[in-house]
Amino acid sequence: MNCLRLTPLAFALVCFVSPARAALPTAILDYTDKYCSGCHNDEDKKGRLDLTSLTLDLTAQSDFATWIKVHDRIGAGEMPPKEKKRPDAAETAAFISALRGTLVTEDRALIASEGRSTQRRLNGYEYENALRDLLSAPWLQIRGQFPDDGESSRFNKIGDALDVSHVHMARYMAAADYAMRQALSVQFEQVATTTTRHYARDQRTLTSKFTPNPFNSSPDRMTYPLLGREPQQAVRFGTEPLTVGDKDPQARELEAVGWVSSNYVTGFTYRWDGFRAPVAGRYRIRFNGYTMWTAPGGVTKSFANGTDKVGKLRPPNLRTPDYDKISPGRTEEPIIVYTRNGMLNRRVGEFDLTPEPTTHDIGEVWLLANETLVPDASRFYRSRPSDFRNPLMTAEGAPSVAFRWMEVEGPLTDETTHAGYRLLFGELPLQKVASDGLGITLPTVARGDRRDGGRNAGQRVEALEQTRVDVVSADPHRDAERLLRTFMARAYRRPVAEADVQRFVGLVDDRLKVGSSFIEAMFSGYTAVLASPGFVFLDEKPGHLDGYALATRLSLFLWNSPPDAALRALAASGELNKAGVLRAETERLLTDPKSRRFREAFLDYWIDLRKIDDSTPSTTLYNDYYLDDSLTEAAVAETQLTFEEMVRADSPVRGIVDADFTYLNERLATHYGIPGVKGAAMRRVALPPESPRGGFMTQASVLKITANGTTTSPVLRGKWIVERILGVDIPPPPPVAAVEPDIRGAVTIRQQLEQHRADTSCASCHSKMDPPGFALESFDVMGGWRDRYRGADEAKPGEERGNKKPVEIGIGKNGHPYEFYLALPVDAAGELPDGRPFKDVREFKAMLRREDGPLARNLTRQLLVYATGAPVRFSDREQIEQILAGVKTHDYGVRSLIHGIVQSDLFQRK
Repeated sequence: MNCLRLTPLAFALVCFVSPARAALPTAILDYTDKYCSGCHNDEDKKGRLDLTSLTLDLTAQSDFATWIKVHDRIGAGEMPPKEKKRPDAAETAAFISALRGTLVTEDRALIASEGRSTQRRLNGYEYENALRDLLSAPWLQIRGQFPDDGESSRFNKIGDALDVSHVHMARYMAAADYAMRQALSVQFEQVATTTTRHYARDQRTLTSKFTPNPFNSSPDRMTYPLLGREPQQAVRFGTEPLTVGDKDPQARELEAVGWVSSNYVTGFTYRWDGFRAPVAGRYRIRFNGYTMWTAPGGVTKSFANGTDKVGKLRPPNLRTPDYDKISPGRTEEPIIVYTRNGMLNRRVGEFDLTPEPTTHDIGEVWLLANETLVPDASRFYRSRPSDFRNPLMTAEGAPSVAFRWMEVEGPLTDETTHAGYRLLFGELPLQKVASDGLGITLPTVARGDRRDGGRNAGQRVEALEQTRVDVVSADPHRDAERLLRTFMARAYRRPVAEADVQRFVGLVDDRLKVGSSFIEAMFSGYTAVLASPGFVFLDEKPGHLDGYALATRLSLFLWNSPPDAALRALAASGELNKAGVLRAETERLLTDPKSRRFREAFLDYWIDLRKIDDSTPSTTLYNDYYLDDSLTEAAVAETQLTFEEMVRADSPVRGIVDADFTYLNERLATHYGIPGVKGAAMRRVALPPESPRGGFMTQASVLKITANGTTTSPVLRGKWIVERILGVDIPPPPPVAAVEPDIRGAVTIRQQLEQHRADTSCASCHSKMDPPGFALESFDVMGGWRDRYRGADEAKPGEERGNKKPVEIGIGKNGHPYEFYLALPVDAAGELPDGRPFKDVREFKAMLRREDGPLARNLTRQLLVYATGAPVRFSDREQIEQILAGVKTHDYGVRSLIHGIVQSDLFQRK
């Protein structure tokens, strides 16, 4: 190395301070001095890079990363610039070879001593799944109790970003305590399996809306009673009983309650509050209902004669339904079934109501204790104060849904139902104790009769109460040690050290000595185990992973949870480290239903699906999307099911950018303009030949995530494609003013970006980002196709419009009118950095799909980060190319890529 070439500061740092540094060959310094340092020096610092003061100590990660950028940009032909003196190909090849060899040697030496990955804890997804599997309690919802996980290389799997604070430890202990109480509640309740029909007429949340009240005077928000298809005005106004009850079983089966609007997601108006799950577990759910049609012309009847407070008869309102004039349904309506329990609402099923009364079985669902269910007519509107109207109301009327009953079978039990309790306390009996005695409290569902004396007398009311319990042990010390040994053997992912067992036994003994009950003492021990390093942290040593670490890595990769008993047995025997066994286990895990956890967690970070609700469609420009949860949910499902299909069928990676199929239901198909898809269920749909859909880039989920709800930005969308699909990292922007889209529609974002790219500090990155972003300009903030931008008309009501552009007028899902004008036309053409032009997104996708090597390379890198918990390093590149070479004959199939990764040294070494 020639130290005389360095600046004084670099000379001191490199030649005196860091004798253990890696020396770069003179050929590297000669090349950079000759072709690079004229711009990238301590004065000019073009691109914020100063090569003259860059140290040569490759143990410094920031310097190492900078040398990698130098390697990549020169290797790609981006540097030196075309207008500058450029070396011949042989000189550049020699430089690249020398720099690559030096960087690889240094990187591999560091990996040999430390490994690729740093020690890390379980992230929130993994911890939740670990407790679910350990306690056989798949219904547990605890991830929301933790602080958000940090991210590195776009994933929540890398130790450097997964810090541990006192807050984390407190939350781990609280979550563990909650999870164990849930498992004990199942044991304590011992609820027998029954099949119970909950009639709509018995649900106060439905029947209390038959007539208006001071908080709800609009017929659109009311419900109405039917007998078969006939309205029951007398029942609605209270002159006849709500139900015939057991007096007339035949009529009882025909009684129904109807409505014309949808639910508030956070409130859920039309819910079955007469049912509350008595205990957490599996239940089979059936609904019986049908569609109806309501005529317009409703009268808000505060009193039976339809007069207002001063006795004046109110005229019919043609914008509201007349519940005395109903007829058989003319539509089929998609119904989405949600759970309801405070603010924690989960989608658990869907079906389609038809004009004919039908029973719909949504199958088995997991319910938490005290949860109820809500059938939501997802196409109907969700009225928002104050002057709202039903967008589905026509001159002939509006669609309505009617339900007769909901039938619940459960809780359904099997050998796993009480497995959580058996793991914690074996066959020791659990018993109720005095409320002021020793023990712990369990959340249990109290049942009783409503005693309001009104029309709903006798209705069941259920709410959580606290019941104190204890476990009976004749020999607490011996039972504690026996139970702890069994528990730790299951909880820890490798053999348990005797010292660890004794540590937690001692903790339980200490609690018993100070007068705690047996169950309290054991909870202290178990909670400590579930917050201990042996449970929370991964245990990996530099070099080849042993069987236990390999089993953990494989399971966290494909199940996002710890290994099961079969995988642990193979780890203990040493068989898992054999290539054939490892391949077979990879197949088993991919085929198991728990692989859904991998699909969801991987897409949450690679595609950023977890951010789907980070933006809300503007009520000014996009009120037609506002509150449309069924569209958003279908968009997420499309992405998840597409990826699942690619893994299952070993589909080529080019399907990431373009495919001849996708997954749709009626709502999403309507959004995409694809005919012939009916119903709420998602299904595989062959796309028309000229469809712009197919592949992740043009899916509504991605297009919503990369917009802000009001406008779209080619920069944001283009950066997303370049980084997430093509695998090219874009550096942070220089300190220049950001481009703010013009929502008036007077200037397009393309016109604004042309001025922005005139800044040389911005041009190099924008030449990569903007073209892919322009290709997606044909899609609005929710992924709908557009030929023109929407603009907000700034004219005040009553003023003459200054523009002559066509005005679009409609009523949003919130019941409020909206309007916008069609502004400037969309231009989706662009030119790639290599000069290839495209005129629209179809041509752009066709270009990308022909280059499946880069697509496969990027997906391999993304999967490697997720699978190994380590960023992709410079020296990993050679092995990545080996993985790709091995799966090229499989057309770069996604399942083959996963197998190639698992079989690689990158996966099987720390």
